[in-house]
Amino acid sequence: MILADKIIELRKQNGWSQEELADKLGVSRQSISKWEGAQSIPDLNRIIKMSEIFGISTDYLLKDDAEEEAADLPQIYDETAEPVHKVSLEEANAFLQAKDRSARQIALGVMSCILSPIVLIVLAEMQEDKVLPITEGAAAGIGLTVLMLLIAAGVAIFVINGIVMKPYEYMEQEALETAYGVDGMVREIKEKYTGTHTRLMAVGIALCVLSAVPIFIGMIIMGDSDNDFSLVLAVAFTLLLVAIGVLMIVRTSIYWEGLEQLLEEGEYSRTNKSENRKNEVIAGAYWSIALALYLLISFMGWMDWSRSWIVWPIAGVLYGAVTAVLRILRKR
Repeated sequence: MILADKIIELRKQNGWSQEELADKLGVSRQSISKWEGAQSIPDLNRIIKMSEIFGISTDYLLKDDAEEEAADLPQIYDETAEPVHKVSLEEANAFLQAKDRSARQIALGVMSCILSPIVLIVLAEMQEDKVLPITEGAAAGIGLTVLMLLIAAGVAIFVINGIVMKPYEYMEQEALETAYGVDGMVREIKEKYTGTHTRLMAVGIALCVLSAVPIFIGMIIMGDSDNDFSLVLAVAFTLLLVAIGVLMIVRTSIYWEGLEQLLEEGEYSRTNKSENRKNEVIAGAYWSIALALYLLISFMGWMDWSRSWIVWPIAGVLYGAVTAVLRILRKR
């Protein structure tokens, strides 16, 4: 086993990301990436520092045939005692291809759901303004039919992708041991995709932020007029901008998530996987209570449906606080 593979193995056995190991060694994450990709080697001082951090001898790090100490490597986190799922190069490629297809399809499904009310809104206003010679019932019927078809298409996409990606659930739940060459391949893909990911996120967020502009323009055009058709078109265009922005964000986020799952970085580091497993029961109870509260305040009339949605962002923020407190308590 060469030095690059030993650094990867030692880092993952201790549940550290590249950033965490870089902090411990006082180097950049790019340096760790180059060491693990066999593009460069650490100097003697870093070798000595790594032997101290990992609790192994410098001989094990420097000699390719020094394998006997691997079984005695220290374990920092309890979760590393669990079975580790080995990922071959072929399996990693298949996962990334499946993740790419899934990202595109789920993004289209989300877009379909966002666009679903446009036809209903436009037809209702056109019928009211006598632009179309149809009855109110016909306009509502056509609009609702299109709405249900688009939502059904989106839900079908979500269900199908859930089934297709189910064999890869271990990627976000279990500790991974990648075969030789996998780590370097994924890092190279991630490095090349970083620019695209950044652009898609930036444009997607910008479109969502600017999506209200058509409504403002519609208000200006309408002025004091009683004709609301321009405002309705502005709302439709706003939904279109939101749909395109969300399409970009969801598309790139899901694929980026797949890269981080293989590298066990970010939200998918071994430490975070362990935390998520420990929080499963609490999360289930928490979100069940949040749903019950949402239905209660909506049906009981304390708040109407147009405002009761505020429960969800509040619940999301509070859940982040709950998990942070739990993490602190466990460390203590």
